[in-house]
Amino acid sequence: MEEKDLNKIYDCARGCEVERTAHGALRTSYNPSCCKLSDFDWMQGISQERYKDLFEVRFKNTRKIIFKNTSGQLIKTGDLVVVEAPSGHDVGIVTLEGPVVGRQLVRHNIDPSTYEFRRIYRKAKILDIERWQEAIAREHKTMIRARQIAEGLRLDMKIGDVEFQGDGTKAIFYYIADERVDFRQLIKDFAEEFHIRIEMKQIGARQEAGLIGGIGVCGRALCCSAYMSDFKSITTQAARCQDLSLNPQKLAGQCSKLKCCINYEASLYVDAQKQFPDVRGPLEFKDGNAYLQKYDILKGLMYFSYEPHSMINLFPLSGQRVRDIIAMNRKGIKPDSLKGKEPDSRETDFVSAVGDDSISRFDEKRRSKRKKQQKRTDRSRQLRPEEEKKRQESDNKQREGKAQSGQSKNYRRQGQRSGGRRRDQGKPIDKSGEERESFENQ
Repeated sequence: MEEKDLNKIYDCARGCEVERTAHGALRTSYNPSCCKLSDFDWMQGISQERYKDLFEVRFKNTRKIIFKNTSGQLIKTGDLVVVEAPSGHDVGIVTLEGPVVGRQLVRHNIDPSTYEFRRIYRKAKILDIERWQEAIAREHKTMIRARQIAEGLRLDMKIGDVEFQGDGTKAIFYYIADERVDFRQLIKDFAEEFHIRIEMKQIGARQEAGLIGGIGVCGRALCCSAYMSDFKSITTQAARCQDLSLNPQKLAGQCSKLKCCINYEASLYVDAQKQFPDVRGPLEFKDGNAYLQKYDILKGLMYFSYEPHSMINLFPLSGQRVRDIIAMNRKGIKPDSLKGKEPDSRETDFVSAVGDDSISRFDEKRRSKRKKQQKRTDRSRQLRPEEEKKRQESDNKQREGKAQSGQSKNYRRQGQRSGGRRRDQGKPIDKSGEERESFENQ
């Protein structure tokens, strides 16, 4: 075998890398945090003979199955194994072992004494991994072509994902449909087009988001792809009890459904609302009636105002105080005014914990520098009168010197332009020259 094949690294793209060493052995590196529905073996180090041969194996996306090791080989978390499939064999990654697998059996209501587990044949070899990689490379092209075929048959469905088996002889097509779809003709077309066994599996919108994955508005991985496997129905009543704005753009997740995290604190708010009295009308005071405007559930406060539909000048009251006032009104007693208390008109002062200031903060620094430079120029202009006179005199002398030098230059230019004429033309004639001319004439 060539040296380049000995050091080849196989990126399984599912949290696992396989490297072939110089001695021909396989070395795997597994990072469970890179996987969807990642697992943490919190019972690591605890041995139980009952579950020593049971292993949880993960396949593409969120599909996990528990297998039994019948190969006799030593298998640990992170190993690539060849497992039994309904037709042929498949390749997966071992994610859990030991007693924590028993907890998964209880969670899925599986009795290990009566359940028939599928078998783990052996650890994956180089040929198994290469064939598995070839099957993975076909998944995206197959999904695109499957969508075109379904659209040609005018079926009201969407092909969300395709998962090939490790041996490349079978594929699972995950689809989304609001109603029942007759895809008998579709399966025939798929078999003729791809020459493989076809399995159709229907999923919901939340399950599709979990298969694809992504980042939520909170900045973390989607709950449906990180740890959620059981999806419960979510209603707008859960948002109302938390006083959330019923804005579909804010309440909807990447699956276009209501966010799963709306249900996380709904029970807490329902229990907190039991502490508030049932206010069916305004509270009567000596100076007028006070109307309920809003709740602060976590603080246990109720806000009232003297106008029926106004969020200005709100007065906070505790739930117990409101009960006392309602009891007094039933007896015909009106308490004093709420105006003795200061209304809650404070504005929340948000403190920047990460140093995110205004974008114009750099412009303010530049303005301050410009102001300093302008002040310096103004100070330089305000000179003393003596210095001002000296500066004017020096300027006048420079001007006179420039004027004299300009006249001498003009004389020289005129002499150069004269050509064959006398050199003294254009120049002043001295007296000695005149006396010489008169003597020659005599």
